[in-house]
Amino acid sequence: MRVDLFDFDLPPENIALRPARPRDAARMLVAKGAGPLADRQVRDLPEVLRAGDVLVFNDTRVIPAQLEGLRGEARIGATLHKRIDLRRWQAFVRNAKRLRPGDAIAFPAEVMGVAEERHDDGSWTLAFPGDEPVEVLLERAGRMPLPPYIAAKRPTDEADASDYQTMFAREKGAVAAPTAALHFTPGLVDALDAAGVARETLTLHVGAGTFLPVKAEDTSDHRMHSEWGRIDAATADRLNKARAAGGRVIAVGTTSLRLLESATGEDGVIRPFEGDTAIFITPGYRFNAIDGLMTNFHLPKSTLFMLVSALMGLERMQAVYAHAIGDGYRFYSYGDSSLLIP
Repeated sequence: MRVDLFDFDLPPENIALRPARPRDAARMLVAKGAGPLADRQVRDLPEVLRAGDVLVFNDTRVIPAQLEGLRGEARIGATLHKRIDLRRWQAFVRNAKRLRPGDAIAFPAEVMGVAEERHDDGSWTLAFPGDEPVEVLLERAGRMPLPPYIAAKRPTDEADASDYQTMFAREKGAVAAPTAALHFTPGLVDALDAAGVARETLTLHVGAGTFLPVKAEDTSDHRMHSEWGRIDAATADRLNKARAAGGRVIAVGTTSLRLLESATGEDGVIRPFEGDTAIFITPGYRFNAIDGLMTNFHLPKSTLFMLVSALMGLERMQAVYAHAIGDGYRFYSYGDSSLLIP
């Protein structure tokens, strides 16, 4: 499909630079099939969902994966986006033309990185000498990797350290938050428990590739970056039993959805999964694992807007987004939410 089919105009004032407070006060646009749209709040979820439904969260934790350093006099910026092994990460590098294989980059707090190899997509493998875990080094030298559409408008500050983590964050490794779950609070979770709505967690370490623009003119020419994820056997079994009993599996965020779909065959059975996935979902895709999606509002011509268009239909999503823009919904990572049920 032509990528320009997924374009739309978004006024700058619709881009959220801070989250709603409290988190569950964010607005939520509910779209069920071809029925009328409903303007709700995230805290209304216990009324909108039904007993037996299962919300599936991503428990990945964002690490301070942005680094600023020097190679000689040259300033080098690096955003780690995928672990290769204990000492090496793949990274998008700013001012990469100043790097050669073997160059050392001096980051703050006496953290050193070595540029090992340049990849076809322009990213680099960075190695970190020493015995300390790379995550420990990042805690000293790195900063929270806010999305570019926020970072370009304001500096990262102390509030982002907590604002850009979900209440479910546990497994360190993401360089972008699973933002649909940023709206949840302990009080909302208690209300969902009381309403009989179950929850499960999986892990997908979100990479910085999620923010990369689609440069191809046709979706068939776009290459997705892979991300590592895991669903254990017990979780898969509970989800299969919930669906067999008539419950709906609602992915909280596109990250949960993509991992669930990667783990599920055409028979609709969710299986244990551990490894990389580069699944790219566009209109025409047949969903096997999920019955709905809770997600924020996405960028024009992005792979994520293509995904929601695959779930609901492109014309339907164009209408949903037109309503959201016209009614002042806040977009992107710190923005409002939608609940999409085909």
